[in-house]
Amino acid sequence: MGDRELTASELVAAYATGELSPVEATKSALQNIEDRDGEINAYCLVDAERALDQAKAAEARWRDGNPIGALDGVPASIKDIFLTQGWPTLRGSTSIPVDQPWEVDSPVMARMREAGLVVLGKTTTPEIAWKGVTDSALAGITRNPVNPRMTAGGSSGGSAAAVAAAMGELSVGTDGGGSVRIPASFCGIVGMKPTHGRIPLFPASPFGPLAHAGPMARCVDDTALLLDVLALPDHRDPTGLAPPISAYREAVRRDVRGLIAAYSPALGFVDVDPEIAAIVQSAVQSLADAGLQVEQADPGFADPKDAFDVLWSAGAAKSLDAFPPGSEPRVDPGLRRVWERGHTYSAGDYLDATAERAALGILMGEFHTRYDVLLTPTVPIPPFEAGHDVPPGSGMSEWPEWTPFTYPFNMTQQPAISVPAGRTESGLPVGLQIVGPRHSDDLVLAVAKLLEEVRPWAAP
Repeated sequence: MGDRELTASELVAAYATGELSPVEATKSALQNIEDRDGEINAYCLVDAERALDQAKAAEARWRDGNPIGALDGVPASIKDIFLTQGWPTLRGSTSIPVDQPWEVDSPVMARMREAGLVVLGKTTTPEIAWKGVTDSALAGITRNPVNPRMTAGGSSGGSAAAVAAAMGELSVGTDGGGSVRIPASFCGIVGMKPTHGRIPLFPASPFGPLAHAGPMARCVDDTALLLDVLALPDHRDPTGLAPPISAYREAVRRDVRGLIAAYSPALGFVDVDPEIAAIVQSAVQSLADAGLQVEQADPGFADPKDAFDVLWSAGAAKSLDAFPPGSEPRVDPGLRRVWERGHTYSAGDYLDATAERAALGILMGEFHTRYDVLLTPTVPIPPFEAGHDVPPGSGMSEWPEWTPFTYPFNMTQQPAISVPAGRTESGLPVGLQIVGPRHSDDLVLAVAKLLEEVRPWAAP
């Protein structure tokens, strides 16, 4: 497809003119998987035959002038957390039996099929998507396409690596504590966690009020196009929101110059790597130069890690309790510790954490009466060596210790997006996070688009 991989938007434009076909685009993505995934390990399942059948059907629709959507025929992938009819959903675990009927599509997969996306396969995840990097006994270690020695982040690391390496233009991940935004930052792509309930989920996640699904792409326009597909309602999610009142693909064009942004370089409590801080500061200055009114201000909350841990650990324990008897020795050792800790929390502890989550949401709601968006680094450190849950030699013991910019906004259920802001001297990507008030997904996308325009980014 030339010297530069096309975005989904560019592919669709080429389909419309007949310059390219969905079959050609799908073959290119499959070739990239063959060439690169042996090293990167972004996919745990690839179904080339099924993908090519979907691409041929899309090609016929475009030829007849009857595409079924704005992404018809675009190669994509889906994280192996979502149910997919005809494919196993093993969630990165060796404890889930493969030999069972796989007859149900999650809402995400159903919407992707209805929109004509060519789903190449399923991407890797740590066991039950429990941590901020991507490795498992089932699938092995997923590596960063920019530098395969480094982690791709997680838990949607397979999706981020696939998109960054042009092994499909789009992917859908899950985000319960940063799992879309962390790997988006590490791999140099765009990853969005919409408002809670904006993308319906089924079955309900054990991580409950923290659980989100999110689109991942190489540019903001593609992210918005995919969100338009995924945001359609599904009766199986009782917490799902009403359909959007306008298209997100149009919202990215909104003029946000003159809006007021708070820039919080450390949220008041985070230790940020100096190189990351400088890159994000420069990106924020670019937004200010473009007309966004930027004021440095912290939201004013203390690190909610303890409350997050109660909600996260209790959810993990509930999920793992459903595993077959005898699974415990096979569970990721770090996850097993979380499982055990989850059982130590009482209903009172959970309700106290829920109350803290609500108070945090109220505080952020008030904050956004003064500031349209909040700007922060996405992750306070650069990507580190793959195969570790925390940076080696850091003295840390668990992944939330190095992801303090992401999980607070799962607790508040706000929309948040990571957009490439620059690279370290060693060439590793750095993301800037844009957070908006609940239900302002359109605004978050529009500010992200402005950043993309003033700081053009070449995907790895």
